Amino acid sequence: MPHNAELDSIDLAILAELQNDGRLANKELADRVGVAPSTALERVRALRRRGVITAFRAQVDLAKLGRSLEALLALRVRPHTTQLVDPLRAFVLGLPETITMFHVAGAEDFLVHVAVRDADHLRRLTLEKYLVRPEIVHLTTTLIFKTEHQPVQRPVPE
Repeated sequence: MPHNAELDSIDLAILAELQNDGRLANKELADRVGVAPSTALERVRALRRRGVITAFRAQVDLAKLGRSLEALLALRVRPHTTQLVDPLRAFVLGLPETITMFHVAGAEDFLVHVAVRDADHLRRLTLEKYLVRPEIVHLTTTLIFKTEHQPVQRPVPE
C-alpha cells in the first residue's frame, strides 16, 4: 500500500494551506478547505498523530540575525564508523552556525548547511572548528548565492 493512500483530498488541502501558513487559524483553515471547523481541527490532529505533520516552526531571516553568508560544507571523514560519526554529528549540530546536516552517499560523507556573518567568519569556522578534527580528511566549501524552497510538499504520484 502506498504511503499516501491514507491522505484524501481534504488532508492534502489542509497540508497545502498549513505549509503556506502554519499560523492559519482553524476557522480560516476550515473555510479555505470547505469543511466545518471541528472537522478541520480533528483532521489536523489526526495528521499530527499519524506523523504526517511533524512540527510547526517559525522561519527566520538569517541576514536579520547577522548571518548573511550561507555555504555548504562537504565533509569526507575517515574512518567512516559509528564510533566516529556519532561524535561528529553531535559536534556539528552543536555549532551555532549549523542550519542542517545531511549524511549522504557519494564522494563526500556529510553536507552541512551553515550561515555565518561574513567570509572571515566562514574561514575561521572551517579552519578552526572543522579542519582541526582528525576524522575530517577533506572539506569543500560551496557558497550559496540564493536559497529557494518549494513551499508545499505533496505526495509524489506513482
